[in-house]
Amino acid sequence: MAEKTPSVNGNGVAKAPQAAAQPRENIFMFIPNQIGYARIVLALASLYYMPLHPRTCSGLYSFSCLLDALDGYAARKFEQSTKFGGVLDMVTDRCTTSCLLVFLASAFPRWSIVFQGLISLDLASHYMHMYATLTMGGSGQSHKKVDESRSWILKQYYSNKTVLFTFCAMNEMFFIALYLLSFSSPILSPSLLQPAPSSLQPGSPAIPKPSLLLHPWSAGAMEMARANKMDSTIPWVLAAISFPVMTGKQIINVVQLVKASKWLAEGDLEDRRKAGLPRRRKML
Repeated sequence: MAEKTPSVNGNGVAKAPQAAAQPRENIFMFIPNQIGYARIVLALASLYYMPLHPRTCSGLYSFSCLLDALDGYAARKFEQSTKFGGVLDMVTDRCTTSCLLVFLASAFPRWSIVFQGLISLDLASHYMHMYATLTMGGSGQSHKKVDESRSWILKQYYSNKTVLFTFCAMNEMFFIALYLLSFSSPILSPSLLQPAPSSLQPGSPAIPKPSLLLHPWSAGAMEMARANKMDSTIPWVLAAISFPVMTGKQIINVVQLVKASKWLAEGDLEDRRKAGLPRRRKML
């Protein structure tokens, strides 16, 4: 076949043939992002069942968390890593964990300040880290790419996928175990020891308030009765196993918050230096 010769413009200069136009991709329909949407649906379903159906809620919530590892694998396999997908993944994680901690704060009022603190630390740490990465590292910098000179701990945490998955999974496991214990352990929820008929008001773990979307006389009442007879052995074992890792995750959040704050402060100092600040005041 004859080779195509370059076209010539009016001045007799050869023009390179134009490359074929690339098809416009729909970022929102990338496979990893579709997995992210499925996580959101599962998380919303778990919140719906959270007040009355501990087994169903735990299953849906756990499945949503496990998909967190699948979307990253899909992104690498299909070469569909995107900034939108990374933010979607982080926002989903923060929102689902926060919602579970809000329930725990209401289930264990005496410890509500602890759960409120954990929510605040989680949100503040990841927001500061993300903002510092975008501001100081550039718009193309991923929050998971941490220079070892800046933080050895964060470097190990984000660069090793096994370590990252283990910490995140164990962190969620601990909170799920506490959620199940709020329905099954009289040690943590003394109201479970109340004999029937109980004088308890709706709102305690033993008699949670029915969802506004769920009729009080639906299957939720039966599930609630079964929940109060749940064996707390397995949740206690899960809580004991995951507690050390959960504690380590909170330490990492503190380190991340401090390192991000210092990184932003370094940028502020550099900007002030370039602007000639602080200005020397003239002596009167």
